[in-house]
Amino acid sequence: MSSSIGKLLTLTTFGESHGAALGGILDGFPAGIKIDEDFIRSEMQRRRPGSTKLGTSRNEDDEIRILSGVFNGISTGT
Repeated sequence: MSSSIGKLLTLTTFGESHGAALGGILDGFPAGIKIDEDFIRSEMQRRRPGSTKLGTSRNEDDEIRILSGVFNGISTGT
């Protein structure tokens, strides 16, 4: 199942919670923006399940993989 949100910048998600992967397609993102994958990873670690007393105790590894739209750490606009 997929869903989309946004008008100027549209995020379409795909996959399922306990499947092989969850993904997203971000349409409308401009070219020439530095993409810091280490920063994205650190932000994902902040919301990792089991990292706070209030969160779930699930222990799932989050891994980011940008498959297209970035070249040498810079967004391509595609």
